[in-house]
Formats: sequence, structure tokens, C-alpha cells
Amino acid sequence: MRHPTLIPLPDSRRAWPGPDFAAVLKAELEALPANSLPLAQGGTLGGYVDDSRIVASVLRITETTGAIEATIGIFFSEILTGCSCSEDPDIQNAYCELVLAIDKHTAMATCLLREP
Repeated sequence: MRHPTLIPLPDSRRAWPGPDFAAVLKAELEALPANSLPLAQGGTLGGYVDDSRIVASVLRITETTGAIEATIGIFFSEILTGCSCSEDPDIQNAYCELVLAIDKHTAMATCLLREP
């Protein structure tokens, strides 16, 4: 069983339940430092994750008593080494979906890879 990653999303929490929530969440996720999201688990080719320029897409948002839950699509790059004749790494586009649960009181979000 995979353990959730914890990330702070204070701007998103403050934007809830306003009309800008999805845009704020997208921007906050895209601004996270490298290695903040569990993208290595979402790669399909076994390469290294380049998450320096991710693109987030908010797919679904629901609310529970204590949390804001969101399914997020993440586009990133996967770097494959040793597979090209010129010795340069091959960079492939990759995609995975994450499930977030943002605690309404602390703004800390649990983040898990959504299993296909």
C-alpha cells in the first residue's frame, strides 16, 4: 500500500468555496517545488521524472465535512536514459492522476496516485 504524500495548499484552502478555487488550486500545484508530488509512481516507462514544468488540470471537486477532495490530472516529462544512439536522454510526455484531500482546518493535503 502506498503512503500518501502531504503537501500544504493554503491558497487553495483560502479560495474555497469561491469561483476561483480551481484556478488557485491549479496554480498552487504547478508552483510546488520539485519532488513534492508522487509522480515517480505515475511514470509508465520507468524513467526519471522531470517535474520542473508540470501542468495540472482539475478534473473533479467534491466536498466532505472536513475536506475538499479533488482529482487532478498532471502532465509531466519522463526522462529515459541510455535508449538513444546519440547518448542523449530521451524525453517523453507522461500523465497521471492524483487524488487530493485538503483538510479544511489545516490546509494540508494528502496526495495519492489514482490507480488506473
